[in-house]
Amino acid sequence: MIRFDCHVHVYEEVTATRGARYVPAVPAPLASWQAGIARHGLSGGVIVQVSFLGFDNSQLLDALSRLDPQRFAGVAVVPDEIEAGALDALVGAGIRGIRWNLVRGAPLPDLDSPAVAGLLQLLRERGLHLEIQLEGPRLPAIVGPLLSRGVTVVVDHFGLPDEADPARDPWLCALAQAGDLSGLFVKFSAPYRSPVDVAPHARALLELLPPDHVVWGTDWPHTQHEAITDYDRAAATREAFGIGDDAAAVKALYGLSLA
Repeated sequence: MIRFDCHVHVYEEVTATRGARYVPAVPAPLASWQAGIARHGLSGGVIVQVSFLGFDNSQLLDALSRLDPQRFAGVAVVPDEIEAGALDALVGAGIRGIRWNLVRGAPLPDLDSPAVAGLLQLLRERGLHLEIQLEGPRLPAIVGPLLSRGVTVVVDHFGLPDEADPARDPWLCALAQAGDLSGLFVKFSAPYRSPVDVAPHARALLELLPPDHVVWGTDWPHTQHEAITDYDRAAATREAFGIGDDAAAVKALYGLSLA
């Protein structure tokens, strides 16, 4: 049984950073998400820093401060040059990973640059994961190198495939040839963000990944896709992709539990 909504964005105010690619029209209040969780019998979840707020994680941290840390956690967005003390403060507030949003042609980080290498070291030392949003054809160039550096990687949205046949999907083909995938997790969320049916990819991922390496999320409030879905429709289909039980994966990534 799926009990945790591991991918949502919460913001009480829409105050976009300069250069934001998309700015929603209305807020996504914590109370609305909590109501959705209650309606669908979910136990907790994970708030991911929304892209248009950039490195300003204050609204995310405020939401976490009002939630049970045993059942809720967060994923922040930080500069590569973040200092250890600042990262530790985020961890103390309930942050369990950081996110790189690399879609739409954003350059891939240079993993050997001093700033990025330093960031990866900080993540490893603290047991934090690196969440990546990136289209499937570009994933092989960065996921493998990150795993080889001992970083725990979480890939968003099924890997955003654009190839209908999983057997021809560049990322899935790379995974099939890879060795140790113990550091790789995938979020089954936002199927509408891919131009193809992701159900075959979900089945392939469940076969390729180690057991208990998939979590699920609604992607609420579905930024850029608000007109085609809502919380209730997303939550109602959470059992559709074959995850089964999410307890072990949620515990491993976020330290969350029902107790």
